Amino acid sequence: MEFLWIGLGIVLLIIIFSNIRVVPQAYAFVIERLGVYHGTWESGLHVKLPFIDKVVKRVCLKEQVMDFNPQPVITKDNVTMHIDSVLFFTIRDPKLYVYGVDRPLNAIENLTATTMRNIVGDLELDACLTSRDVINAKITELIDVASDPWGIKVNRVEVKNIIPPSEIQNAMEKQMKAEREKRESILRAEGEKQSKILTAEGERESLVIRAEAQKKARILAAEAIKEEKIRLAEGDAEAILKVKQATADGIKKINESEPSKEYLNIRALEAFEKVSDGKATKIIVPSNIQDISGLIASVTEIAKKDAEKTSEVKNAKDEA
Repeated sequence: MEFLWIGLGIVLLIIIFSNIRVVPQAYAFVIERLGVYHGTWESGLHVKLPFIDKVVKRVCLKEQVMDFNPQPVITKDNVTMHIDSVLFFTIRDPKLYVYGVDRPLNAIENLTATTMRNIVGDLELDACLTSRDVINAKITELIDVASDPWGIKVNRVEVKNIIPPSEIQNAMEKQMKAEREKRESILRAEGEKQSKILTAEGERESLVIRAEAQKKARILAAEAIKEEKIRLAEGDAEAILKVKQATADGIKKINESEPSKEYLNIRALEAFEKVSDGKATKIIVPSNIQDISGLIASVTEIAKKDAEKTSEVKNAKDEA
């Protein structure tokens, strides 16, 4: 009997510990009691009634990612292509997630595919290739509204890859190559044009600088010639001034020495001789010409007497 009670105690402990649940962080447990929804356990320690309560679903509350397989889509201009997309979502209501729809992940995938077909079907190929942000925003908005009854919050949908048909890809590659060649030709032409413009501007600036240099050189040469002429004129003026000064000094000294009348007449005679050398077109006869004539006679007489004396002296030497 004692062993029976011990056995019953052990079974009771096992039952109690087996009905204790610890809910991890970022998880939620959906509980049913006798097949009816009873509640949602948040993270922490919980105890359920044995054989009555049941954990129906362990729901992850983290943001989850679903990578869908490429879906065939037909554009507005009848081009069939495959679009690969990625969906990011979180479960905001575990009860709705469990009871709102059967296989919610499969429902999200099908909803994303159909929504994408509807949106891309209104766009042409070029718009699809260049409007990924618009496609992502529209898909996210529509799926988020449609998934609210399922307790799912769609954060964003990203178009990961758009795969057009092979012939479209070849045509796009040719178009891209032609466009690049066109850009290359335009850039080359622009470069040549810019080079010619820069060369012409350089030549023009060179001519302007050369003309400015020649102008400055001529100005400096003219200033040098002017300076030379000024200095020559100053030299001539200084020489004339010195001659006049010397003449004045000579006259002053002559006046200071009180020259005789005969000396003055001789100087006048010398001046008259220079005036009458045949080069002058006019001869000015001094008013004291008679005095000068007398002086000339006196000088002639004196010279004659000196010549006679010299002749007598020579004869005396010859006789001796």
